[in-house]
Amino acid sequence: MSKSITRILITGATGYIGGSVLTEILKSPISQNVSISVLVRREDQAEILREHGVIPIIFRDLDDLATLEQVSSDFDVVINSANSFHPTSAVALIKGLAKRKEKTGAEVHFIHTSGTSNLGDYRISGAYTETRIFTDKDHIYAYEKYREDMHTYPQRTTDLAVVETGLATRVRTYIVMSPTIYGLGSGLFNKISVQIPKAMRTAVRVGRAEVVGAGEAHWNHVHIADLAPLYELLLRSALEGKEGLAFGEQGIYFCETGEHTWLDLAEGVGKAGFELGVLQSPMPGRITLEQSAKQWGNGSFQVGELGWCSSSRTRAVLSRELGWKPTKTRRDFEENFLEEFKLILQEGQN
Repeated sequence: MSKSITRILITGATGYIGGSVLTEILKSPISQNVSISVLVRREDQAEILREHGVIPIIFRDLDDLATLEQVSSDFDVVINSANSFHPTSAVALIKGLAKRKEKTGAEVHFIHTSGTSNLGDYRISGAYTETRIFTDKDHIYAYEKYREDMHTYPQRTTDLAVVETGLATRVRTYIVMSPTIYGLGSGLFNKISVQIPKAMRTAVRVGRAEVVGAGEAHWNHVHIADLAPLYELLLRSALEGKEGLAFGEQGIYFCETGEHTWLDLAEGVGKAGFELGVLQSPMPGRITLEQSAKQWGNGSFQVGELGWCSSSRTRAVLSRELGWKPTKTRRDFEENFLEEFKLILQEGQN
């Protein structure tokens, strides 16, 4: 009897990360041996996905937990890239996978999308300062628990829920913890990221690039064309039963390819906007944490600090040992500002 086909479910496939991951899997040799379904809310998106050989499943939203659990119980792998700040939906999807494992007796896998703001500090407010450079071979799960005991943060809460629910249900979990993501995505719908475009839209609105304080703290970055292959590599390794593949508490993977300060980012935005004639000066202006929370954190001081002026430094040792081979350089990061700013301006014209 031939082996049954592996069923993969992707959430967030109409988004920037999920869309690029879907494209990466579709062009991978493993696509010949799997069935790919995606959760979507709109029929027009579903029709486009069908044209690319993907099976759309219409659902209401991530708060429809019963539906998420029921749907995922029919799949062997879930790649979750819909909302990294939504722990209950992640838990529901993992519980569904556990039912699938109970039914088939085969391993099931949950690949979750997260971010390195989970490791960021509070150096502007002074609540906590972190100077370490972390690797993904450190015990990041334990560190996240330590930080969560000090200050809860929804994205970190979700990571912990993913690991702990996976351990409790014997579902293998893998977390991809990304820094600032840049570059043009390869998905069918949203092709631009969050952080840098948001800074650019603000710059257009207020007439200058901006940075919180002196902008001296360091973060990492990764091009979406380097990030998406890491998901494919994790998926392929899981399906092949790669010996020693880290999951659960040890299965948190970093994906940096370079480092920048927040001032570097603001200057990149300023120079690009000035070159395109939409900003009067390439020099960024300084703003307060309160302003960051208002314009970039949706009113949250925590998001305005962790996601826009914290220090969060990582090294992707585990990912590279697995076989991840990013190709983008510092030059790609710097040249991206102009290209991405052009897209933001086109967006405003449409």
